[in-house]
Amino acid sequence: MTEQRNLRGFASDNNAGVHPAILSAISEVNAGHVIAYGDDPYTARAVADLKTVFGKDAEVFFVFIGTAANVLGLSTLTQPYHAVICPDTAHIHVDECGAPEKFSGCKLLTCSTADGKLNPEMIASHMHEIGFEHHVQPRVVSITQATELGTVYTMEEIREIASYAHDHGLLLHMDGARISNAAVSLGCGLYEMTGGAGVDVLSFGGTKNGMMYGEAIVFFDPSLCADFKYRRKQGMQLASKMRYISAQFSAFLKDELWKGNATHANRMAQKLYARVKDIPGVEVTRRVEANAVFARIPHRIIPVLQKEFFFYVWDEEQSEVRWMCSFDTTEEDIESFAVLLRSLL
Repeated sequence: MTEQRNLRGFASDNNAGVHPAILSAISEVNAGHVIAYGDDPYTARAVADLKTVFGKDAEVFFVFIGTAANVLGLSTLTQPYHAVICPDTAHIHVDECGAPEKFSGCKLLTCSTADGKLNPEMIASHMHEIGFEHHVQPRVVSITQATELGTVYTMEEIREIASYAHDHGLLLHMDGARISNAAVSLGCGLYEMTGGAGVDVLSFGGTKNGMMYGEAIVFFDPSLCADFKYRRKQGMQLASKMRYISAQFSAFLKDELWKGNATHANRMAQKLYARVKDIPGVEVTRRVEANAVFARIPHRIIPVLQKEFFFYVWDEEQSEVRWMCSFDTTEEDIESFAVLLRSLL
């Protein structure tokens, strides 16, 4: 279905606009000439800002989009005969058009999960035929925080996965497209549940949380990215006017804007959940731990709802829908939506 009339709604946190502080940061660097391709003071400052968060030994590289961050991060860790273990709902498996496999040459080995989260037992199911040249060799475990099902790995769960991975010669990659929402949900810092919990490489995203565009790939072990600058260029992700990405990250981190935006989005999701959960005919299907609410509703009312508040159907067969809240979701949005939903049931 095509979105119409520039509707407010609950389709995706990607659909929200850009936070004014981010726009201001972009405007502030839009003056004069600076050296291109990241050799500018704004990029240097942004890298320093990220090192303050993720550790002085972290290596940081900016790219345009999340798919590129995931693909380049994973391809740097692997050879074409390797495999990446991930949930069957993972973005790298479902929503990146095969890009991770095409550009890394690796195979994705998926695990069926009830909540979008891996555990060591699931990973272990793929740890066989090691050293046998007829089979791909597991090399990376990839987890998403928060997951595509709106759930959040606990700190202990991340540490357990990292420990298992490292004990078996694997590396741990985290897709952090919604990492801000996960950190708020856990009440922890960004480093605490990434490098501090054993993550080796992070795709750090802000587009779903008030930024315009851009991702940071964070390597917690510098030895893993010795040749990354060449991979980024060859992967067509070396921005000439990088200052416009870099400035956004500095603003995103300043005064913990990332945290304020994510706190609001998560709080709106809780309000939405509270407002719809007791409406007859609505069955909330997943735990609401970040900024997503999943529910089953009668199929007949979905098109009517979508005309006023656009959202996506998650599972057509189950009539399960996904409602995403954003940094700019309002209580009025939620109230109007809930009133309409109740009136249709």
